[in-house]
Amino acid sequence: MVSGRGVVITGGLGDIGMAVARVFAGQGGSLLLLDARGDPDDASSALRALGATQVLVHRVDVTDAAAVTEAVAEAHTAFGTIDVIVNVAGMMIYKPLAELGADDWRRLLDVNLIGAALLIGEAFRRMRPGGCVVNVASVHARRTSPLVAPYAAAKAALVSLTRSAAIEGKPLGIRVNAVLPGAIDTAMLRASPNIRSGAEVIDPDDLGQPEDVAALVAFLASDAARFITGEDVVADGGRMGRL
Repeated sequence: MVSGRGVVITGGLGDIGMAVARVFAGQGGSLLLLDARGDPDDASSALRALGATQVLVHRVDVTDAAAVTEAVAEAHTAFGTIDVIVNVAGMMIYKPLAELGADDWRRLLDVNLIGAALLIGEAFRRMRPGGCVVNVASVHARRTSPLVAPYAAAKAALVSLTRSAAIEGKPLGIRVNAVLPGAIDTAMLRASPNIRSGAEVIDPDDLGQPEDVAALVAFLASDAARFITGEDVVADGGRMGRL
């Protein structure tokens, strides 16, 4: 449970981000959602109706360090505490390696890795002992497919960052873990040219829902996971485990 706790969610207006927000809202948490897109008013009303104590929504690019710091500082003042940070924000582009330019690489690394790193820094500066960070990475960190090299590389780096942050966070009493979702029914998955062309076919039994990821995030943020840190947990319906 996170009743009375302050929760920050990046990519908070996306499919997975909102699923995570709904879980914590139902537990009475105070929520700060950071997202570059989406409808802040609709999200705020829906989450308050679910039981969130307070809801703040900011249109913020997670790579804008000053804007992130300002938003988190406002939430810390409003909530009196920041106890959980969930890094969901992410993006993909689909290009062969030979066609990727430096700007492509920088943008993907900025959103998928550096944004999370900035929020971890905020956690370490503001959280009390007992706080936690959950990074939403991807199974692409372990096994991947064509045309998504920057995304896969950034998510692999996010898993490595999770381990480093867990080591530095332990003396502070802050746990850091990662979730590696597989195929999840989101707008990002549906936009994949690999999926749309039929080059990649997902068995319906291997297709998860945003709520499946949210449930795992909530567990890792709970007292039941107090002895778990530095781990990357796969949630893919067993897809990677089959030969």
